[in-house]
Amino acid sequence: MTIPPETLLPFLAVAAVAGYFQTVTGFGLGMIVIGLSSGLGIASVATVATVVSLLMVVNSVVALPGKLQYVHWPAIRAVIVGLLPAILGGVLILDYLSASASRLLQLVLGGLILYGGVSMLLQPSRQTSLSSSMSFFVSGVLSGLCGGLFATPGPPLIYQCYRQPLPLIGISSMLILFFAITSLVRTLFIAFQGQLDTEILVLTAWSIPVIAVTTYAGRRFPPPLSAVMMRRLAFLVLVGIGGGLIGASLDIL
Repeated sequence: MTIPPETLLPFLAVAAVAGYFQTVTGFGLGMIVIGLSSGLGIASVATVATVVSLLMVVNSVVALPGKLQYVHWPAIRAVIVGLLPAILGGVLILDYLSASASRLLQLVLGGLILYGGVSMLLQPSRQTSLSSSMSFFVSGVLSGLCGGLFATPGPPLIYQCYRQPLPLIGISSMLILFFAITSLVRTLFIAFQGQLDTEILVLTAWSIPVIAVTTYAGRRFPPPLSAVMMRRLAFLVLVGIGGGLIGASLDIL
């Protein structure tokens, strides 16, 4: 299948921006790709979300080896119990909204991205003791819905994990594992439904080298900004994308 240049080139440009942004901020790949692609009308939310899932699977395969020894397994189990069914529910909701309520879908997507931007400025206070299994379960349900809908499970779990009295390497390892599970389950469910079409595979194949190059560029040539300024930049970019999607959907609703 040949994807028209007017679809492929803008999508790769968005992927390049998102790859660099993710590298220098540690956040936002999925939200930027899905948000800008939806806002610019490059491709459907369902298509882009599946491409993002495949890209995250590749990223997790590279990032995860050697990290499992640092995770807190009781928390992992509690999250997975809520995560797995919520992922499937999120995909089914996306299928329904894509066909019958695209503007509502855009509104929900804008709200999620806006929340992701605001979360960049939040500094979760560390707890003195680990959260309960129920707390991890609820965060798993919320992230599963976000992951199923838009392949962006990050904000609820990021906020939950960074509140825990765990070493940072343990927190980052847990998040990588959660993202890997979410992306893999979502991709397998999409394939089971017969929706893993050629357009998705071609967009993914083109995006992988683009993101690899921009990831290298982000590591080699980061912007000369402090960590605080980078968080503010991330906040402004995500809030701008989320606010734009919400505004566009409300103008039509």
